[in-house]
Amino acid sequence: MKVLILGGNGMVGGHSALRLTELGHKVTLASRTAPATGTPLGSLPWIQIDYVNDPVNEAVLGAFDALVFAAGNDIRHVPEDTPADVHWGRANSEAVPAFIESAKAAGVKRAIVIGSFYPQAAPELLATEPYIASRKAADDGARALADDSFHVVSLNAPVIIGHVPGLLIPAYDAYARWALGQLPLPRQAPPGGTNVISVDTLTDAIVDALDRGENGRAYLIGDENLTWAQLLQYFLDAAGDKDPLPVVDEEFPLLPDSMMMRGRGSTIYFDLDLEQAKELGYRTNDVARTANIIVEAVKSGT
Repeated sequence: MKVLILGGNGMVGGHSALRLTELGHKVTLASRTAPATGTPLGSLPWIQIDYVNDPVNEAVLGAFDALVFAAGNDIRHVPEDTPADVHWGRANSEAVPAFIESAKAAGVKRAIVIGSFYPQAAPELLATEPYIASRKAADDGARALADDSFHVVSLNAPVIIGHVPGLLIPAYDAYARWALGQLPLPRQAPPGGTNVISVDTLTDAIVDALDRGENGRAYLIGDENLTWAQLLQYFLDAAGDKDPLPVVDEEFPLLPDSMMMRGRGSTIYFDLDLEQAKELGYRTNDVARTANIIVEAVKSGT
């Protein structure tokens, strides 16, 4: 298939682009900024698309059989001059379904939309968190376009950790450098936790959903329910520091309170659907392995 990956210069889009290329698909990246030259992503075709601010060129979209949309705006992506709820409404609730609709009109036959787990794992937060409501609107709006001529699947993921060769992922670069003693931050974790998956797990699901995902379905995918201390301990273990990490009830720079949708000390866990994992063919119990990959990449400079 000819596959366009929107958000192809990010962790999820970039990782899936490399995997789909290995599998023989003809992949083109799309993003606001080009991938770095001399990297694996930099060797792939790239086109500039800002799905929020620029008009959609349906002639460009029409060259592709499938779209992987991995560019939704999360809680880190709020412009300084725009109220958060206004930005999320525009960038998620409105722009995501509009872009998917343009892809359908252009003749694209399949779309995979990467969304957030919050609307399915913590639906009670929809009434109080505009960000979560915007992700649900994006998901619902995209899947409403599914019909016999246009196959749409959403994959709603929790916290994702991973590594893409040649791509700096600031958050996990910081986790690894902290674990290696290269950042002057305390050796502690905040209370609470979340479900976590690896980018390999998510890419497994993307590959299979393109082939056999149920049309119009929103899949809640995940892997391990971890405390923040357990997640950070995986990075410490990978760095050779096996001492248990203390939990301290104060904000920690690597896991700021803005990430805690139910507040510091809370958890957002859910039970993994093993039948669904089998259906989509995605791996599980992969977070510790991925933390090792990230730490080793930082140590080797790759």
